[in-house]
Amino acid sequence: MSVTDLTLSDLAWLIVAVPAAMSAILLLGGKALDRIGHWLGVLASATSGVFGVALLVAMITREAEERSVASSAFSWVPAGSFQLSAGLLVDPLSIAFVLLITTVGTLIHVYSVAYMANDPSRRRFFAYLNLFVASMLLLVLADSYLLLYVGWEGVGLASYLLIGFWNYNPEYAKAAKKAFVVNRIGDFGLSIAIMAMFAAFGTVSFSGVFAGAEGASETWLTVIGLALLLGACGKSAQFPLQSWLGDAMAGPTPVSALIHAATMVTAGVYLVVRSAPIYEGAPAAALSVAVVGAVTLVFGAIVGSAKDDIKKVLAASTMSQIGYMMLAAGLGPAGYVFAIAHLLTHGFFKAGMFLGAGSVMHGMDNQVDMRRFGHLNTAMRVTWVTFGLGWLSILGIPPFSGFWSKDGIIEVAYEGEGWQPWVLGTVALLGAGLTAFYMSRLFFMTFHGRKRWTEEMHPHESPWLMTLPMVVLAIGSVGLGAVLVLGGTFEQWLEPVIGAHSAEPTVLPVPVIIGATLLVVVIGLAVAARNYAVQAVPQTAPPTHLLGAAARRDLYQDDVNQLVVIGPGTALVRGLREIEDDGIAGVVRWIGRTVSGLGSGLGRLQTGFVRSYALSMVGGIVLILGALVIVAL
Repeated sequence: MSVTDLTLSDLAWLIVAVPAAMSAILLLGGKALDRIGHWLGVLASATSGVFGVALLVAMITREAEERSVASSAFSWVPAGSFQLSAGLLVDPLSIAFVLLITTVGTLIHVYSVAYMANDPSRRRFFAYLNLFVASMLLLVLADSYLLLYVGWEGVGLASYLLIGFWNYNPEYAKAAKKAFVVNRIGDFGLSIAIMAMFAAFGTVSFSGVFAGAEGASETWLTVIGLALLLGACGKSAQFPLQSWLGDAMAGPTPVSALIHAATMVTAGVYLVVRSAPIYEGAPAAALSVAVVGAVTLVFGAIVGSAKDDIKKVLAASTMSQIGYMMLAAGLGPAGYVFAIAHLLTHGFFKAGMFLGAGSVMHGMDNQVDMRRFGHLNTAMRVTWVTFGLGWLSILGIPPFSGFWSKDGIIEVAYEGEGWQPWVLGTVALLGAGLTAFYMSRLFFMTFHGRKRWTEEMHPHESPWLMTLPMVVLAIGSVGLGAVLVLGGTFEQWLEPVIGAHSAEPTVLPVPVIIGATLLVVVIGLAVAARNYAVQAVPQTAPPTHLLGAAARRDLYQDDVNQLVVIGPGTALVRGLREIEDDGIAGVVRWIGRTVSGLGSGLGRLQTGFVRSYALSMVGGIVLILGALVIVAL
């Protein structure tokens, strides 16, 4: 290992260690750090970002085949023939995630300084933010599935603490518990995948697993791939484990931006793309990833079209956009680049819109019902402009970022032969129209049309500590997509990790696909404008058709969970408890009572009088003699 390699590995460990150490300091430092704790949290995240940029610069100066550097810190699991070190892997894929996490994370930290200014537990909030950042960085830098699992669980713990930060409200505590439990179901899938890897390959390191996958049976790879998909569905809120995401909006808005827009929900996409050698050897598992993504992108779009809570619309939008990424990741090497490109662009424009929603709430006395907004473009111009740039980006209007990444996914979905490109491509195309409708509905209901707030409301722009991160994120919403996609630079950057691929012909000409996508986007935008910008928006929920009513109830996902999982599970637990109480425990109690009764009875014979004992002896002798006489006869 060269001096440069040592420098890269040292920086990689520092990227994780700095926010982790700061989280511990803020939690253990007590009230003495209340005045500066938030700024220490910002500094820790920013420092990791600086180290990440230094890593990127060092990697750019290398040849493509030399850009992956693995570092081992210590022997972690020495167990006979199974030897595993705790190490980090710095490569083009992991550094892309490091830059996203630290850049967007730092901006959200800055935003939180003002947003949480009046919260008495602000220091603890920033400790949890740092813990989340450190866990997410460990997840994407780990060089083995087992160390990735440590970061995976750390992210789950931090998200639970942040979603339930205001846990004095029972609904917030309930939302945090729901997110934790649903994610644990997905975590079970990841743990099964790791155990299957050990059974099949005798190792869980990336290098060992990927080397073993080349000669492994398709059955083993399919089992591992499906188990990994279950883990990805939990973290990335994909069907059927998506029910927690809307409830998680109970947390502070910066949490929604950090966890549910830019970082945690992308962990599943990272897991699938990182596991590319497994899915390339298991076509059925790869197709399952694409199908789950396609179902989720439509599911989230339908739900988002019926919500009136601004944060829940954005949550449904996140679910849908992650669905696009999962769809692309399931399409193999052709889709990996666009899955990661859309992940990065989405991190900027969706985080910006979440922060914009927080700015609206700040100016509207924490109101979240869009039916009480309207015409806020005149009172909150910076929020309006920055949110609008993110809105144009997610719609896929050229030349904004979303156009380059999301339209790339739609084009790749139309590649290939048979039924698959027609079905997946058409679903992705219709999803673009639905996205245009529900995001335009949100934008017009919030910032345009007639004002619908009461006289007590005095909407105003947020302080500069909140608007500055929104401006920076809006800049990324405008130009990041073109930087990543044009010229194939990003594809060449990721090639050492995901491999090279040759584009397959699409079932429709590419210009037709682009034109059709823009057409459905314009139609969705126009329908939303007519219904929510031109016409008056009712301040009460209007009667809706069957699909609208179902969408308002999240397409009955909680009802299904109650019927299929929670109800039977509760009944099973109740039945087992009754068996234990009335059966096993009842027998144990009967034995105890019997022994206790015998003991009490025998205890009465122990009087302490010699005459009583003599009488007992005589009685015993008589019984023995009687028994002998009977036997003799």
